[in-house]
Amino acid sequence: MAFYRQVGDVPPKRHTQHRDADGRLRYEELMGEDGFSSDSSLLYHRNIPSSIVDATAWHPGDGVTVPNHPLLPRHLKPHDLFLAGTGADAVTGRRLLLGNTDVRISYVVAGTTSPLYRNAIGDELVYVESGSATVDTVFGTLSVRAGNYVLIPMSTIHRWVPVGPEPLRAYVIEANSHITPPARYLSRYGQFLEHAPYCERDLHGPDAPLLVDGTDVPVLVKHRVGGAISGTRTVYAQHPFGVVGWDGCLYPYTFDIADYEPITGRIHQPPPVHQVFAGRGFVVCNFVPRKVDYHPLSIPVPYYHSNVDSDEVMFYCGGDYEARRGSGIGPGSVSVHPGGFTHGPQPGAYERSIGVDFFDELAVMVDTFRPLELGEGGRACEARGYAWTWSGRGPGS
Repeated sequence: MAFYRQVGDVPPKRHTQHRDADGRLRYEELMGEDGFSSDSSLLYHRNIPSSIVDATAWHPGDGVTVPNHPLLPRHLKPHDLFLAGTGADAVTGRRLLLGNTDVRISYVVAGTTSPLYRNAIGDELVYVESGSATVDTVFGTLSVRAGNYVLIPMSTIHRWVPVGPEPLRAYVIEANSHITPPARYLSRYGQFLEHAPYCERDLHGPDAPLLVDGTDVPVLVKHRVGGAISGTRTVYAQHPFGVVGWDGCLYPYTFDIADYEPITGRIHQPPPVHQVFAGRGFVVCNFVPRKVDYHPLSIPVPYYHSNVDSDEVMFYCGGDYEARRGSGIGPGSVSVHPGGFTHGPQPGAYERSIGVDFFDELAVMVDTFRPLELGEGGRACEARGYAWTWSGRGPGS
């Protein structure tokens, strides 16, 4: 869900003739979700958008995952995957950390422009840890900086272009569904309600068309073959960035984590108050700097809890995450707390938090409702021993 926008040149009536100044007909495309029964936009192209001249197989990378077995909480350090340099791009350079049939979580450090790309499996939600970029799309260009979420709707052709001297570091959440604000934040007609921690003003879509000339333009397409993730390199007769105007409620947008208004209370609030997005089989929450519990006997850090129905994945983006002090976790870490495992503050954090009135922390959390498995990137960057940090003892001791 996003609110209605109109960008560029569109006709006064949908599904009617739309011509340029020389009388050439524009080609209308409906891009919509759920079989004409959900959000959509109408795009007006200079060229026929389905005109392709070639298609060959493309391998999107190592998507194999292995079970989290034996069942353990784990500490991943994705920064370690890119110590050798930043020659990767934000699409083909991704390293898969975790995944299941609903969602895949990757990390990338990018210093070069990506190929044109579209994900035909589901929406993508990218959190920019550091660096900046432009994201060129068929809808127009987004300017992206550290702290931004970037929501790319399914099948949107786009590319990532890092800008500035600093490489782009990004945490990538790929869904097998659409990603939306939580339903409880919205009216039955789709408007953000007053209790929501953000609103339409905080969502920033493209504000001008992006027109690029070119012929025989390759686009990488991620899709499914026989239930497995696969890819095709499709070549378009004309450059797909030929949309002169569009309108509707489906488009890419950015949302800055700093615009999220945290919900607090007298006693510790459960993780759903931090929710920012939802997909099929998972939710996304963020933990931002905030005042914390103000009951005179409150314990501000989380109580120990068992996520019996979900796996909890936390990406630590900045600040000082008080509950994890002493575990080795710091900025850039990813913790994995699987369903069926009780977890909570590290030894000493429970007591130290008493009397604290502010947490300076920044983290993105994904909770899934099916078990997550480890991808090749996750297996390559695991910091061993995290599971024993609550006891201070090694296995079998």
